Amino acid sequence: MSSWWMRVMGAAGAACLLALTGCGSDSKDEETPKPWDGSHTALEEYGDWVDTGPYASCSVNWGAADPCAASVEAFDLSGCNRSTLGGLDREGIYRLKIRYPLLGDTLNVLGYYGIGSSIRFGEEGAPVSLLGYAVSDWQMDSQTLLIQGKRPWSSAPSLFNTYTAVGCEAPTPWVLTGCYAYCSNGHLLYESTFRAERMTWGREERESSGGLRPVSESPVDLGVPVDVYVAKDHAYVVSINGSEVPGGLTVFDVSDRAHPVFKTSISMPGDSYWNGVWSKGDALYIASGASGVIVFDISNPGAPTYVRNVPGGSAIDVHTVLVDGDRLYAMSPSPNAETLIFDVSTPLEPRLLGRHVLGVPGYPHDAFAHGNRLYISHGTGGYQVVDVSDPANVKLLGGYAFDGMFAHHNAVGTFAGQTIAFEGGERLGAHVRVLQVDDPAHIVKIGEFKLRDVTSVHNLILKDQRLYVAWYQEGVRVLDVSNPTQPRQVAHFNTFRDTDPRSGSGMYEGVLGIRVPGDGYVYVVDDVRGLFIFPEL
Repeated sequence: MSSWWMRVMGAAGAACLLALTGCGSDSKDEETPKPWDGSHTALEEYGDWVDTGPYASCSVNWGAADPCAASVEAFDLSGCNRSTLGGLDREGIYRLKIRYPLLGDTLNVLGYYGIGSSIRFGEEGAPVSLLGYAVSDWQMDSQTLLIQGKRPWSSAPSLFNTYTAVGCEAPTPWVLTGCYAYCSNGHLLYESTFRAERMTWGREERESSGGLRPVSESPVDLGVPVDVYVAKDHAYVVSINGSEVPGGLTVFDVSDRAHPVFKTSISMPGDSYWNGVWSKGDALYIASGASGVIVFDISNPGAPTYVRNVPGGSAIDVHTVLVDGDRLYAMSPSPNAETLIFDVSTPLEPRLLGRHVLGVPGYPHDAFAHGNRLYISHGTGGYQVVDVSDPANVKLLGGYAFDGMFAHHNAVGTFAGQTIAFEGGERLGAHVRVLQVDDPAHIVKIGEFKLRDVTSVHNLILKDQRLYVAWYQEGVRVLDVSNPTQPRQVAHFNTFRDTDPRSGSGMYEGVLGIRVPGDGYVYVVDDVRGLFIFPEL
């Protein structure tokens, strides 16, 4: 997972994207599309967040009151339908899109970019946090909603930054628009507008569709669970460090999918940020934030035993791992932003074949192997394609990038004789892009699928003509991609519960890991609820 301040300039005509996405499908009842013949139209790239103008008809009311104080009078709300505010659901978590001004060195507004944030309501209906900071003051009635949070300066705790959100309208019980003011030490730095949506499946869609319902749910006690791999009728769940509990490995016997049995958990002091997992034969490979790739022996699948870490030597952060045939690929953000390639023909004894730095911005976050090519999600450097036929001489073939991109995860397959990539970012509004990648030097976007732009997609798994997506607060989404230019949702299940006190209010919450190993089931990891097992559709 990553965090970064998106800076995406606005684009005219953004509304036309709605006609291109195919989003909003909620059932299997739609007509099955005809087989794809390979024809496609190149689509324009608008980025993840698109500036469509102010979200609300309000602004700071200059001179009327101090906009840095918790005062409704400081805002001009004359253009708002404030009578709708009384109908807002004042519970759970609302994710915000804030239209931040993009400032120059002299605080001149050069444009706008979008960032995500949140408002959280407590059990009694009162706001408890804004932008992750404790609420210091608030006012609410049938026509008023004002929330202010404060953050002390780290260098001078007696001074504060203040963040104030004032409601303008609630067009539905799950949507809020309004104005926002940011002050530092009592001085208004800038004002903006926002739009917020409640992170609950009780909004305008059901908890599930398409028959996707779990056969089991198993809690994970170590840290924050983020990924899963299934081998030998066992599910291996890895976790990163939580606020109070270290991460590590949790093992379940899933021979009875409806009744998984906890077998063991493993955590190493000082080395427990484990973000990715894969296996081959009797070897389990874990991506460690401190020691590279950790190798466990799973000849006894319920009791992994430590073997070694590779490549050894100085500390190295490996974020994700991938096995393709006799190759193990390890994506390392630091210290060198490199991709490591190992020979694992002897699975318990990985042999390093090469270490490669692409020389583009960002770092290798994840990858997918297809043929002799490795498709690397390279963070801020975009989506990059390399030739790995000779692991000692990796060649960059081309890529796909746009301003504000953070390439996070991808899956690649062959459709109508063409090589098609499904690419997902990890930013405000990040979604599924469909790319024609036969010529990596001239990659073309031919389709996309969007949900609410206050959330972000996370991981993707392609199984035949189904794309299974771990979509953070949007839960599990299953897309029919038989015609990749028109992805069509056929099923979903929402795991996120915004009233659960364990649920976080940040962007990167909910479903993170997903696997479809071909055993008739789908394995999903939710950061709060743990391991879900669903029947494969």
